[in-house]
Amino acid sequence: MAYVPGVALLAALAVGCSAGSDGSASDADSKPGGPTVTTAPPGKYRTLPAPCRAVPGSTLKDLLPGVAELPQQQQEKAFRGSPTVTYDTDRKVGCSWKSDAPDSTRNLSIDFERVVSYDPAVSDDDRARTLYAKKETAADLSGVTTPPGPPEKPAGSAAGEETGTGKPGGGEGSTSPSPSASGSTSGTASGTPGAPGGGSEDLRPRVLDGLGDAAFLDDLLTRAGSTAQHRTVSVVFRTSNVIVTVRYGEQPALVTKVPDSKELQDKAQALARKLAEVISE
Repeated sequence: MAYVPGVALLAALAVGCSAGSDGSASDADSKPGGPTVTTAPPGKYRTLPAPCRAVPGSTLKDLLPGVAELPQQQQEKAFRGSPTVTYDTDRKVGCSWKSDAPDSTRNLSIDFERVVSYDPAVSDDDRARTLYAKKETAADLSGVTTPPGPPEKPAGSAAGEETGTGKPGGGEGSTSPSPSASGSTSGTASGTPGAPGGGSEDLRPRVLDGLGDAAFLDDLLTRAGSTAQHRTVSVVFRTSNVIVTVRYGEQPALVTKVPDSKELQDKAQALARKLAEVISE
């Protein structure tokens, strides 16, 4: 049996370990310059709230006047709402309500859309930001202009004539009845008041502050033929990768009455802020 001195044995082991270590380092660096794949982060939200249960009962009673006077069974059905038919409830859901009161009909709908980017280089938030921007552009907020004050009327013209809310070129809501015909004595009820400087609150379609990551409001007054005028206020906002749309409308029973823009806008905005809280819970 050959005798190996202890010093020689230790030297041999040291050489072997050194070779193994060098081999491992060489293996780790054997693919220099390989492509680095970076996947965009997913969106904050992975689920959506149940839309027909997202609006508190007290809020629905305020937004749907007339329902509280119905028999209990009909009240429950009206407040339950009608789910929007969608083919992917993980991505898009909605609900709508309607109330018929003696003086007007109210419509309410909400929609939640969870945006998912299938491009690994584009995040869900970036994709949602792009889709939201398209909605804001389609609303054409910059296309709505209102003079700072009422124009001077020539002698002999009908007193109280005023211009209603409408978007250029659309033809809808371009005129509204005079206060004497509609019972309205202010520009607020018949259309959108003037811009700042006209002495009244600015209720024109506009970008909103303090709601989600971005938000805007649209206000459209329409009238077809001799039927009553219908006003629909839409509030759209984005929070991370979810886009929410609130639509609240009124059609008075009287042909001569014009829905109050301020009331509808205030209530639609208040609901949108509640929904922003529901999403973040």
